[in-house]
Amino acid sequence: MRAFILLPLLLSGATLLAAATQPSSAPDHSTAAGWVKYRRNPVLGGNLGTCFDVSVLHEDGRYWMWFSWRPKRSIGLVESPDGFHWGKPTIVLAPNPSSGWEEDINRPAVLKVGGRYRMWYTGQAHGHSWIGYATSADGRTWSRVSKRPVLSPEQPWEKVAVMCPDVLYDRTTSRYKMWYSGGEQYEPNAIGYATSSDGLHWTRGRRNPVFEPEPKHAWEKDRVTACHLIRRGGWYIMFYIGFHEQQHAQIGAARSRDGVTGWQRHPANPIVRPSARAWDADAVYKPFALFDGRRWLLWYNGRRDSVEQIGVALHEGRDLGF
Repeated sequence: MRAFILLPLLLSGATLLAAATQPSSAPDHSTAAGWVKYRRNPVLGGNLGTCFDVSVLHEDGRYWMWFSWRPKRSIGLVESPDGFHWGKPTIVLAPNPSSGWEEDINRPAVLKVGGRYRMWYTGQAHGHSWIGYATSADGRTWSRVSKRPVLSPEQPWEKVAVMCPDVLYDRTTSRYKMWYSGGEQYEPNAIGYATSSDGLHWTRGRRNPVFEPEPKHAWEKDRVTACHLIRRGGWYIMFYIGFHEQQHAQIGAARSRDGVTGWQRHPANPIVRPSARAWDADAVYKPFALFDGRRWLLWYNGRRDSVEQIGVALHEGRDLGF
């Protein structure tokens, strides 16, 4: 790990902040393809208890993170000036047991379209999962659009759960595109695809699931899930979780021209892996990536024993090495 020597009166506050937000430069087998874990991980968790599966927006010089807050069974919101140092959390969407499908609320995906924030989230009850939809004028106060889920497990491969929505808005077609996970309640099995003109009524793609485990790759042979997609340079870039068995997960990347077919996995997969004897020693889950104009920031939740916390990995430059 790089040693930063603090020289009073010589280092400005800006220099100190820059030093604090640098990743570790030590060789580390827990990352690949140019990714490096932030030296002060985790960035969210601790006395908050388990925090997992996040969605992040960068607006007006600030980062907003909506995260799954397990002790509260709710979705929380935190804000940050840099993506590393987060403020006090507030609950923005709480359980609604009376609905019959929202005893626990988690796994948000947030977009801002048409001047409104739009959130798709997972509701869980009685060993099943569904996907719901809410909107907000300010990102803090949310209203459910429907009392019923907008997506329910219906196809055989979806078994008892659809969850982990990730949504992009295609301005050329004025349609929302959703990638979601389906299958078992405790870690779903594959990734499906659906589209919508209004964010409320969804039509599944003709070919589902669109992304499945690759038996030839030991690290993801059991199941793939909880993806995040970015549209860049004529490609849909997918960050996803791969499992070699149900308790151990790593993060990979793939790309496709249409987001549905012809997926090319990154040659260096998995790109983020657990670190031995660290806070993320047992598994790394649910990636969410943003490019800030200079580098990529990828937030993920890491697990050690039964506790999950949020960390960051960084990648300098635009080129991800496909």
